[in-house]
Amino acid sequence: MPVDAALKFFVFLIVFVVGNIVAFVVAAGANAPVLGVFLSFITFLAAWLSASAIRMVTQWERAVVLQLGKFAGLRGPGLFFIIPVVQSVSRVVDLRTITSTFKAEQSITADTVPVDVDAVLFWKVIDAEKAVLEVQEYSQAVGWAAQTALRDVIGRSTLADILSGRDKIDTVLRGIIDHKTEPWGVQVASVEIRDVVIPAALQDAMSRQAQAERERQARIILGESETQVAAKFMEAAKLYEQSPTALHLRAMNMLYEGMKDKGSMIIVPSSALETMNLGAINLAQMQANINAGAPASGAAVPAVAPAVSTAGNPSMGTPTGYLPGQI
Repeated sequence: MPVDAALKFFVFLIVFVVGNIVAFVVAAGANAPVLGVFLSFITFLAAWLSASAIRMVTQWERAVVLQLGKFAGLRGPGLFFIIPVVQSVSRVVDLRTITSTFKAEQSITADTVPVDVDAVLFWKVIDAEKAVLEVQEYSQAVGWAAQTALRDVIGRSTLADILSGRDKIDTVLRGIIDHKTEPWGVQVASVEIRDVVIPAALQDAMSRQAQAERERQARIILGESETQVAAKFMEAAKLYEQSPTALHLRAMNMLYEGMKDKGSMIIVPSSALETMNLGAINLAQMQANINAGAPASGAAVPAVAPAVSTAGNPSMGTPTGYLPGQI
């Protein structure tokens, strides 16, 4: 039972019981049963008027009081009294922030895409007088205004704007709804879009488009990387061109790194050996150094290319430009 109704019932009960006790005593003293009935009726009226006159609203509520149909003021919070019959409480208005959900189903965007949009509205009454006198049902009116504004904003926005620019749409919606509800004494705190539902066929198409875009970006990044690597190679080539010794050292280092793996075979043209002034190195000595795990004489020892066998095919002979047993 509401607090206001419980209070009225309590006042009615107290006045009615006390009044009937007094009426019974008076009627008994006067030895007039008819007087007792009349006093009981008067007691009932007094109890009803007392219960109708007393009202109470909570801290977050305001009561709109009308006197003979005209606005007489706001009452509350707490306990207050009105004149029965002459005055009445038109409505008790809640001043707390209220949460309302609303949606726009099958709304067409600016790029002709049907979408379902769910949103939530946070609002509150800041002027109870306007909320009661200026609109019939302010809570329902706020809901319809929010839904109309949402459809209008969707119709002027593309699907990409709705999906990626929710914050901007929320701000626009808040301004439109607040402008419409301000004459009703309602203030909009915020509007938030909760969900945007698009057709399943369009979701598949958008997924393929997003995948193609990611592949395009990956190819662009790969091409940029290749360009950077090629530029570095060009810089290195210029440096090696200016310093042949550095090129020779780099070639020797590459050969040394390649010979670390056992069983590997590296074939180097004899012209490259002459250029690096490495000369011929005995295959057995080279293999011993590899097995020992350390190069002889502190010099970098490149891998040795074994002689190319021609026993199976004498016509092959020694490969042109290569020295058997040399690197």
